[in-house]
Amino acid sequence: MNVEMITREDLQNLKNEIIAELKSILSHEKPSESTWLRSAQVRKMLSISPGTLQNLRIQGHLRFTKIGGCFFYSQRDIAAMLNQNGSKR
Repeated sequence: MNVEMITREDLQNLKNEIIAELKSILSHEKPSESTWLRSAQVRKMLSISPGTLQNLRIQGHLRFTKIGGCFFYSQRDIAAMLNQNGSKR
């Protein structure tokens, strides 16, 4: 039976290889164009009721996409709405 000893140097080399590979993968990964949130997530984020969220949709203040009865909102659109309606003191 042949036994191989793993040294600290072997582990350090393995770590460096893994880090290099992860950097390579992450550098080629496209950033997410938009994160989509469901109604419950938006209500929690903004601390609003379901009715208030519905009013924002109806009044056109917040764009949405409806798929199979579920509403989805772009996180980018929510940030834009908050910035647009921010206090100008």
